Amino acid sequence: MTLNVSTIGENPQQPSITAQAFIPDQLIAGPLQIVTDSVTITGGPFVRGTVLGKITASGKYTQALSASADGSQNPCAVLADSADGSAGDVISGVYLQAEVNGAALTLGTGITLAAAKAALLTNANIYVKTSVSAADPS
Repeated sequence: MTLNVSTIGENPQQPSITAQAFIPDQLIAGPLQIVTDSVTITGGPFVRGTVLGKITASGKYTQALSASADGSQNPCAVLADSADGSAGDVISGVYLQAEVNGAALTLGTGITLAAAKAALLTNANIYVKTSVSAADPS
């Protein structure tokens, strides 16, 4: 018995294998249990790793800026995925507990890494890790 190869119609599907390189962004920096939540994002566009503050009156999240006076000047979460709420509010995920790489965070105007580190630890259980330089003996 022999099998004859036949084409059925003009089927463009051919068996193949493809590969893509995965390049991690290094945002997550440790094995601490990650806790996330879905929140409403306003403004943007914001990239993954943006440090967010919560607007007190509306409960919505936006990038933490030191010049803000609506409550969002206090960092309290880190954006888990890129989100753009500039055309209208969107729902996106945020980290409420994690160990994150300070070099991978996107900070708003006037927010220093030291201030974000202290505020994220105080307002959420987010531990910002930074690399140790040769001049740092600890």
